[in-house]
Amino acid sequence: MANLYKQIESNKRKSLLLVVLVLGLVIGAVGLYSYAVRGDYVLPIIAAVLAIPSSLIGYYSGDKIALATNRARELPVEAAGELHNILENLAMTVGLPKPKLYMIDSTALNAFATGRDPEHASVAVTSGLVERLDRSELEGVLAHELSHVKNYDIRFATLVAIFVGFLVILSDLFLRATLWGGFRSNDNRNSGRLGIVLAIVGLIFLIISPLIAKLIQLAVSRQREFLADASAALITRYPEGLAKALEKISAGPEMPTAGKATAHLYIASPFKKKAWASLFATHPPVAERIKRLRG
Repeated sequence: MANLYKQIESNKRKSLLLVVLVLGLVIGAVGLYSYAVRGDYVLPIIAAVLAIPSSLIGYYSGDKIALATNRARELPVEAAGELHNILENLAMTVGLPKPKLYMIDSTALNAFATGRDPEHASVAVTSGLVERLDRSELEGVLAHELSHVKNYDIRFATLVAIFVGFLVILSDLFLRATLWGGFRSNDNRNSGRLGIVLAIVGLIFLIISPLIAKLIQLAVSRQREFLADASAALITRYPEGLAKALEKISAGPEMPTAGKATAHLYIASPFKKKAWASLFATHPPVAERIKRLRG
């Protein structure tokens, strides 16, 4: 249990570190590019002005955006009393306030948690999940999602998604501007060899940074799924419930309404992955997760 508490504190620290590193990466790359091409530092100021509001909006409204994107509707207690009872009992077990409960109308079997902290958390489940899983399996899935809440995984995942998306937009913006010649300067000082090298380095950095950030996001996301599985087994004292739920989830249909931006939030990938796409998978293999739970 001590290791889990350490992981929670580590998640909080990494969330702050992520913000600082990514902002530094973006502003540094833009500054290098701006100095080499324009001879000034106007562009990094613009990037900072764009990044700060987007990060604040994502931090405070990321949960609402994720729920709206996945067409989730809040589920009243009278419509699903048993499900609310399961969630409330599990939340009491782990010492968390009961998250809001949402439903996604889909035959797919899946669920995700979102929110910046336990006091602002929400759990969304698909109608297919509620219909196909028995009580012990639902407990396993909800305990998994509550583990993400307790471990502050959802804050980290939300911040990662925001900054990966911002990097993609920013790199695309500067690539288009370069191709269109929008940032060419007549200053002879910047037309020398050093200016050309700095411009190329800055541009390459901007182009590859979204890919690097995405790979880091996927690697971290996979490890956090294993941690949440282990935490769920500890909460329910019945790892077989989550193992059986994962079997049913992996055998179920895709979620056509799910988006790539929020796919990493789900308990299992909402898409049917090709064998060659394992490098960019948002989740570890379900078979490996089941093996660890049963081990």
